[in-house]
Amino acid sequence: MKNPPKTVAIIPSAGMGRRMGGRKKNYLKLLDRPVLAHTIGVFEECPLIDSIILVVPLSDIEFCREEIVRKYGFSKVFAVVAGGAERQDSVRNGIKCASGAGIILVHDGARPLVTFRIVEDIIKAAHETGGAIAAVPVKDTIKEVAGGAVARTVPREALVSVQTPQAFRTEILLRAFKKAAEDGFLGTDESSLVERIGERVAVVEGSYENIKITTVEDMVIAEGILKKRISEEAI
Repeated sequence: MKNPPKTVAIIPSAGMGRRMGGRKKNYLKLLDRPVLAHTIGVFEECPLIDSIILVVPLSDIEFCREEIVRKYGFSKVFAVVAGGAERQDSVRNGIKCASGAGIILVHDGARPLVTFRIVEDIIKAAHETGGAIAAVPVKDTIKEVAGGAVARTVPREALVSVQTPQAFRTEILLRAFKKAAEDGFLGTDESSLVERIGERVAVVEGSYENIKITTVEDMVIAEGILKKRISEEAI
């Protein structure tokens, strides 16, 4: 039986934590370990992930190698590279190190509550369709605003809130990044680049617990979710 294509996870973690009072959110302790260590741990233990590329600020490379990768024994992390000015630049730097990958998965370093189920479903969908993202239905009523007033209420039945991980066949992602560079296009996520070149992106069910930590309040919520999971495992 032919071996499946190699799957490489790129974890961009180059944000500056402006909404956390200047503190780098991914190094803050969430229960027993830093946020970033929780995130990496999911991919370290997932059997469908072959290797991990960590993308961090240039000044943090040595810190992450010693205090995150070596300290917590993450053997799948084979590269820690410098990020860029924008997320897109950071992911591009990670892609450059993903030689031999058949599938490239990208996941925010600030989403430590992702589950094996989501990761595995995303990878399987990317194999089948070429690209896939995690998303959840929008809960709130969405309104379009113009000039400080409501212009219209947007039907939410077809709307989703997009998360990571996002995974794509490598050749598709490379074409998408190349086209974006040629056009000077800056996307908000990898899927937006792939959509521009006409490739289909499948939507896989994410989780409302798969939050991105951006504020102090998010840390409190994440701690509560982790404690709940720990208590459920103990039953």
